[in-house]
Amino acid sequence: MSILMNGLAFALYMLAALLSRPSPVPALGHAEGAVTGAMRRSERWSTAVMALAWLAQTATFALMLHGELQPHFGFAPALSVTFWLVVAVYWVESLYYPLQTLRSWICLLAAVSMALTWLFPGAFTPPEGAGPTFALHWAMGIAAYGLFGAATLHGVLLWMAERSLHRRRGTVSGVSRGLPLLTLEKLTYRLAGVGFVLLTASLIFAATFSEELFGKPFEFNHQTVFGIAAWLLFAVLMAGRVFLGWRGTKALGWLFTGTVLLMLTYVGSRFVLQVILHR
Repeated sequence: MSILMNGLAFALYMLAALLSRPSPVPALGHAEGAVTGAMRRSERWSTAVMALAWLAQTATFALMLHGELQPHFGFAPALSVTFWLVVAVYWVESLYYPLQTLRSWICLLAAVSMALTWLFPGAFTPPEGAGPTFALHWAMGIAAYGLFGAATLHGVLLWMAERSLHRRRGTVSGVSRGLPLLTLEKLTYRLAGVGFVLLTASLIFAATFSEELFGKPFEFNHQTVFGIAAWLLFAVLMAGRVFLGWRGTKALGWLFTGTVLLMLTYVGSRFVLQVILHR
C-alpha cells in the first residue's frame, strides 16, 4: 500500500510539474484569446494534479501515524516531509497570488525527494527516554525546514527578477506578470519570519529535552553548531530587515546562507552518514 501511494504521488508530482511549465510566447497571428484559454486550462489541471499528489503523499504519513508503516527518518524522508510542507505553503499562497512558475519547480523537487526515499530510506531511533518534548522539537524543526525552503524558492525568484531588472530586460524572468516584486519580497520574508519563530521554538525544545536526559542544554556536535549558526544568521537577517531596512541581494545572501546551514544540521549530516560513510 505504501509503495503504491508513494509511486502515485511521485507520478502525479511529475505530471503537475510538466503541466506547470511556462507556455511559450505566442507568435504573431495567433489568437491571443485561444492561447490565454489554453494556459488557464493547463493551470487548472496542474492545480488539481498537484493537490492529488499532495493528498497521496499525506496518505503515506497517515499510514505511518496509524502504525501500519515503520517510520524512517533519514535525510531523504526528512527532505520529503520538507517539500510536503513547501507544497502546502504554496497551495495556500496560490489561492491569493499568481505563482505558476514556482509551481513547476516545487512539484519537480517534491517528486525528486520522494524518489530519494526509495533509494535512501534510512532509519531513526529516538533517544531512550524521548517524550513529548523531543517530538515537539522534531516537529518544529521540520516545519522550520519547510518554511525556510519555501522562502528560499521565493528568494530565488526574487533574485532572478532583480537580475532581469538590472539587465534592463523587457520582462522579469521567472515572475508572473500579475505578481508585483514588492509583494513577492513580502511573501519571502514573511515565510522566513514564521520559520525563524519555529526554529527558535525547536531549539528551545531541544535544549529542554537535552537538559532532561543529559543534564546540559546542548551537546557539542555538528548539529548543534550548524543549528545555532543558522539561527544567528536568521536573527541578523530579521534584525537587518526591521531596523536597517535590508533589501535586495544583501538580504537574500543572508537568507540563502542561513538556509544552507540549516539544511546541514540534519539533512546534510544524515546524507553524509548514509550515503558517504554508509552508517
